[in-house]
Amino acid sequence: MTKGEPGKGAAKKTTAKKIASAPKSASITTQPAEIAAAAKARKRPARKDIRAAAAHPSMRKRTTAATTDDATERPLRAVPDLPELGDAQATPTPTGGSSYPLPGLETAVSTLVSALRVAGSAAGLQGEDLEARIAQALAYLRRRVTGDYDIDEFGFDPEFTEEVWLPLLRPIYKRWFRVEVRGIENVPADGSALVVANHSGTVPVDGLMLQVALHDQHPAHRHVRMLGADLVFQSPLVGELARKAGTTLAANADAERLLGTGQLTAVFPEGFKGVGKPFSERYRLQRFGRGGFVSAALHTGAPIIPCSIVGAEEIYPMIGNAKSLARMLGFPYFPLTATFPWLGPLGAIPLPSKWIIEFGAPVDTASLGPEAADDPMLVFDLTDQVRETIQQTLYSLLLQRRSVFW
Repeated sequence: MTKGEPGKGAAKKTTAKKIASAPKSASITTQPAEIAAAAKARKRPARKDIRAAAAHPSMRKRTTAATTDDATERPLRAVPDLPELGDAQATPTPTGGSSYPLPGLETAVSTLVSALRVAGSAAGLQGEDLEARIAQALAYLRRRVTGDYDIDEFGFDPEFTEEVWLPLLRPIYKRWFRVEVRGIENVPADGSALVVANHSGTVPVDGLMLQVALHDQHPAHRHVRMLGADLVFQSPLVGELARKAGTTLAANADAERLLGTGQLTAVFPEGFKGVGKPFSERYRLQRFGRGGFVSAALHTGAPIIPCSIVGAEEIYPMIGNAKSLARMLGFPYFPLTATFPWLGPLGAIPLPSKWIIEFGAPVDTASLGPEAADDPMLVFDLTDQVRETIQQTLYSLLLQRRSVFW
């Protein structure tokens, strides 16, 4: 830098003096008049000037090069023409007019069909029977997905019971317990009836076997509506399955509604006292309560059918009861059997005892009239009569049975 050139420090001082001497109104904020004047000063280029610039050889060469580079870098893709906005079907649909297929759906269906074929072959089904069962299972799954099935006011699902619930119980019924049914002709083919049975077995499996017996052995294939205790419906999974299979609360109001609509109903008057009794008291009936089931039958005129079940007492021989643990868990009892809990999960497998289910002659209630339900002595006499019939039949069946397991 020469002596004649001003330094940077002098330039900064000169600029600071000019800013300090400028009027305050124009220092920071620009007035609207000045903004308008500046806008007029900036003129838009004329349209012919734009055309001339675009037609310049240098600009044409630059545009051609950019287009060529893009074409070489990005491959062209064919895009179908979209329908016009006024068309009713503005949303494009796949070929064939069907909805878009779910990814992997075909593979899942093929896997399911293969699994059904293997299961059917293992069950002894071959040929047309196997194909019919597979088609029936797929149709059931479709109705479940679409919601095309019916349930009644109590939550009973007949299709679920016939297609899922009973098939799961049949192998146990036929091969494990080898249930023998007697007196099935005493159960009416239609109309209401109240089946009264003894209750036993530590775990209430007898109700499940009774359900299979009435559906499979009866000529009319009747569904039985069980009356269950409160604990059944307080259990999350058990309660939901019981509802779908036709079980409802053991209350007089529900029993009368079922019998009033012509349903075949079953009740176990012993309750948990019968199921949880020790093995030393097997086949000795407990108290039948206050005869509520008799009142329901009298109000509706439904016949009472005594039912005796032999074999359930031996599936879990109960040798003790952990009462403290039962109170802690909220159970009426906590069983200690010959195998549970000593064998762990294996102790939950029931012993393969031989079962006999016998239905006795119906006890008529229609001739007594609904007003008979208000007579406590008559209700008590009928309750005692049904209980004694079941007890004597149990003793008779025990004498006829060759052994516990065959």
